[in-house]
Amino acid sequence: MLAGSIIRYRVAGFSVSSLSSQFLESSDLFRGIRPFHWGILLLFFGHLSGFIFPRTVIMMGAIPIRLFILEATAFGFGVLTMYGMTMLILRRLQHERLYAVTTPIDVSVYLILSLQIISGLWVAFFARWGSVWFASVIAPYLKSIFTFSPDIVAVSAMPVSVKIHVISAFVLIGMIPFTRFMHFLVYPFAYLWRSYQYVIWNWDRRKIRIPGRIIHIARPKNN
Repeated sequence: MLAGSIIRYRVAGFSVSSLSSQFLESSDLFRGIRPFHWGILLLFFGHLSGFIFPRTVIMMGAIPIRLFILEATAFGFGVLTMYGMTMLILRRLQHERLYAVTTPIDVSVYLILSLQIISGLWVAFFARWGSVWFASVIAPYLKSIFTFSPDIVAVSAMPVSVKIHVISAFVLIGMIPFTRFMHFLVYPFAYLWRSYQYVIWNWDRRKIRIPGRIIHIARPKNN
């Protein structure tokens, strides 16, 4: 993922984009992209917290009421993400213009993401209290990977739903350099502090909408 992302950015930097389809359809996009982004971002940071601060997460889960709230909240975010993903898939299928520009890699991303979300909900419902065993089982496993000494003993004993969730996550990460996901690696943080851009019209905005006047070959549809 790292090597592929660097190569793509250096060789084809202008291809790094989310390739937004908002101009083709916006209403259904809004209904799907908002819950999907909020849900997946909160779930990501929740997993990241369990990886970076495993002891703190385990201590929080030692009190039942905190564990219940944490589990219910995480499951709710998972449902929110699944809802957003479903809306985005239906949007692609229902609008011909979107279906026409959908590529095989887009289909692959939808499939892997759906598998990731469904397996996550499967784990949350049937292998409960994951916030605790994630910190004590998955976090050490991931750290062993980062230290180039993988230890799969604990993970190999987990249910098949957990294994599917882990494998689909690795596949998704490996696909990043070949998909639209590349855009989040080059997020334009400079936009937060740069000065405002001024847009200056080079024509009279009142005259441009005159029905009887032809601009750029096409007649404006405001009759």
